[in-house]
Formats: sequence, structure tokens, C-alpha cells
Amino acid sequence: MIFKDKITEIFCSIDDFCAVYEPAMRKRQVTTGKKTRNRKFRMATSEIVTITVLFHLSGIRTFKHFYILYVQQQLQSEFPNTVSYNRFVELMQSNLVPLTLYLKTCCLGECTGISFIDSTPIKACKNKRISNNKVFKDIATIGKSTMGWFYGFKLHIIINDKGELLDFIITQANVDDRTPLKKDNFLKKIFGSLYADKGYISKELTSILFDQGLHLVTSIKNNMKNVLMTMRDKILLRKRSVIETINDQLKNIAQAEHSRHRSFGNFITNLVASLIAYSFQEKKPAIKFETQKTTQLAMFC
Repeated sequence: MIFKDKITEIFCSIDDFCAVYEPAMRKRQVTTGKKTRNRKFRMATSEIVTITVLFHLSGIRTFKHFYILYVQQQLQSEFPNTVSYNRFVELMQSNLVPLTLYLKTCCLGECTGISFIDSTPIKACKNKRISNNKVFKDIATIGKSTMGWFYGFKLHIIINDKGELLDFIITQANVDDRTPLKKDNFLKKIFGSLYADKGYISKELTSILFDQGLHLVTSIKNNMKNVLMTMRDKILLRKRSVIETINDQLKNIAQAEHSRHRSFGNFITNLVASLIAYSFQEKKPAIKFETQKTTQLAMFC
């Protein structure tokens, strides 16, 4: 289970964000002439968002068991005004905007000049149930990864050498991995070198990113000619497995992927909350890379 100090840390961070977010949203709220709710909700936004994130750190596989057996029974002192399970599921999805803004503003790391990018499949259901799936009809698509065909979406993430998330984007399963890199907002805060696998090989894309001050480094395919690469890039390219470890933790520890969704809103809420939960991990997969300046001349044969 989660330590009480960790729960307090997460709640305080989210509550500080909500103290700024809620007044700003009230100022931007447009009145339509209809009656609006002035009575406060039983649970605060910070409590709802905190419980949503805590589920992905708890290790419990189903949210219903987590909420009824853990939150309502063992965390009564921390959350004394809990609502029914069905009502909380409604509130959880209605607070997707503050959940996403909190991730974007408070949970992302800073670029260090060494970045890694990769995509991972987020399956909506098992392949044999694709034809019967109604939740993601006309939304999810069929795509192919190194593990075979799947039905669902792709999660594209960028991390730094410390294992911190720098940005993310969600696309349909049939979208090419290189497509998000052509969007300026996705790489807005990224500089230096960006390391990727063979799926990102593109002469045109490399040229475009180079003009933007970003060096895209990928390994080469067997049928391609060898290219010159610095020893630094060769070493860091071998360390690219760190992002695959993070993808594995997101899906198997933070539960970013499961087939129990009953609505698209629930799917997005679950995915965003899992990314926030990862940012609160004490130890993240990281690499140690140090450079040593020397005046010694390099000899070439």
C-alpha cells in the first residue's frame, strides 16, 4: 500500500495546483443564462484528482476494490467526505481537464539535451474481441507493433536521461511513429539530441528537425549503408532501452493499459492518471552519462 507521507505529498501538490486552477476557470466561465450550480460539491477537486492518481500507485488491479475497500475504509481520516462508487466514477471523468493540466504544468521534467522517444501500443481489448467492442467503435484503429497486430491506440512519450517525462501524445494505432514529430508543439521544449529506434528513420524528418536545432539519432537497418556516428551517440543509442523500461512500468505497474474501460472518457482519465503516478515514483529508470574534457589529440589511421 501507499505510505501516508506519500499520500500527503501528492495531495498537497495537487491542492496547490487546484488553488490556482479553480479561480482561473471561474473567471473564464461563460454564462449562458441558464441556472448554474452554486452549491459546493461534497468532494473537492483536489481530493478527486488525488484518489484518481493514488489508484495507479496502489498496486490494486481494479478501481472498484481500491475505492470501496481501501479509500473508504482505510483512508477515512484523509478523505472523510467520500461519495458512492458510481458517483465518484462520474466525478473522476468530469475532472479530466484539471487532471491533464496538472500533468502538463507540474509533472513534466526539463530537457537536458539528451532525450529519448518511443511509442508503445495501448490495447483497447484482446484481438479476438475486436468485432464485439462497442466502447471504442469508430475511435480506436488496428495497428502493428513489434509484438504483432493490436486494436487501440499508441502512446508516444519523450523522456530525458533522468527518466523524467518531457511530453506525451496519444494517437490512433495506425498512425506512423514519425507523424507526431512533425508537430511543433510536441518538440517545442526539446533541444540537443533525440534518440529513437529504426521506426523513426526518415531523411526528410531528420533534415526538418536539424533546421529546428534538434539532432535525430537512430540506428540503421541491415540493408542501409553505414553512417558516421560519434562515440557519444553510439553509447547513448545503446542506452535507449531505458525508455522501453519506462513503457513497461507504465503498463504493468501504473496500469496505463487494461481492457476494463466502459467509456472513452474513462480510458483517457486512466491513461493521464498513470502518467502522473509515474512522475511520483521515487526511483525512475535513468542512465549515467558523464563526459570528460581533455586536451589530448585524437589519432586517426
